[in-house]
Amino acid sequence: MKVTLPTRNKTDDSKTLILGITGCIAAYKSPDIARGFMKLGYKVVPVLTKAATQFITPLTMQSICGGKAITSLFDLKNDNQFSHLSLSSQASAVLIAPATANILSKLANGTADDALSTLVLASKAPLFIAPAMNEKMYQNRKTQKNIDSLKKENAVFIGPQIGSLACGEEGVGRLAKVSLIVNSVEEALSDKYDFAGKKILVTAGGTREAIDPVRFIGNRSSGKMGYACAIELKNRGARVKLISANCSLSNPEGVEVINVETSKQMLEQVKANFSWAQAVIMSAAVSDFSPKKVLKEKIKKGKDLSVNLQKTPDILGELAKVKGNKILIGFAAESQDLISNAAKKLKDKKLDLIFANDITKKDSGFSSAYSELTCISPVGTEAIGRKLKEEAAAIVADKLKELFDSKILF
Repeated sequence: MKVTLPTRNKTDDSKTLILGITGCIAAYKSPDIARGFMKLGYKVVPVLTKAATQFITPLTMQSICGGKAITSLFDLKNDNQFSHLSLSSQASAVLIAPATANILSKLANGTADDALSTLVLASKAPLFIAPAMNEKMYQNRKTQKNIDSLKKENAVFIGPQIGSLACGEEGVGRLAKVSLIVNSVEEALSDKYDFAGKKILVTAGGTREAIDPVRFIGNRSSGKMGYACAIELKNRGARVKLISANCSLSNPEGVEVINVETSKQMLEQVKANFSWAQAVIMSAAVSDFSPKKVLKEKIKKGKDLSVNLQKTPDILGELAKVKGNKILIGFAAESQDLISNAAKKLKDKKLDLIFANDITKKDSGFSSAYSELTCISPVGTEAIGRKLKEEAAAIVADKLKELFDSKILF
């Protein structure tokens, strides 16, 4: 079925697409891909690898795109307008079409030895990849490993499709149709993909503090709220890391999951990933106390037992010290004085928002499919009401988007 692309009358300079072209016979379709995006109002900057110039000339791409075609790092260094940092920061998206097995390997391993790989490494824009190669190369376990690695970093793959290949064989590896490539990128960059390029750290679940090899101090958090937030943000284009404490939920596809058990491990992983993130959503229920001494052997039933407790690390307190211009969102599970206790936590921990959760309600909260939340900010309070956790997660994401829109972030 033929797909007709909608046309916009003029180029929108705020929509800049870096079109990476690699050494593949399918590069002959790159001019059509560029035209498709230009019809949608994109400014297209073609970046060709050395091998790509054997299949299509830079002059051809320059003539179509109406601007400089980048073919080497020297092109970037000799023109301030096209330095790898300035160009990568201007990009609304990076699309590599066609993408060879070689470029997949470079990107998966962080290699930056030419203009294209350098731009991708420097860019925070959404990355789209349309592979094209022989089926045996595509199915090779190393290529698949590289693809899996890039998907975990939220790269979006378009194709390849099944069809006739340049080698004369039939199989998977054919470049996706031009209309599919263009429409897939445009759809992803629409309003519903409003977290494209954002990096968000989410915590979920409940930490456990060992008493002996069998027993522990813990809580009833299932992690459903944090997982719902991670999935919602990923589906809206964010790169998400999820620090999960003792959850029995399936890992969300496209989300990097880091498993922890204790509050100390949670703190270590949050601190290790804090510099990476632009926003942190702390929905995990972190233990407030841990035993001063963990017994090596199982405690036998007999006499009464006393356990001496100590405070666990204050994770949000630690983040407040180094917050900078990052966004911090917290959750407060309370059984009394819901609003006042949550508001105090908001102020003490320098949070941008806090969602207060009334755990006395039997039909919401821990282990339930529902949450009854109240959103508290420095300027006011908003009752969200009883929602499915997936619906509540969408509201959390909407509130986070408002914060991104109101702040000047790196």
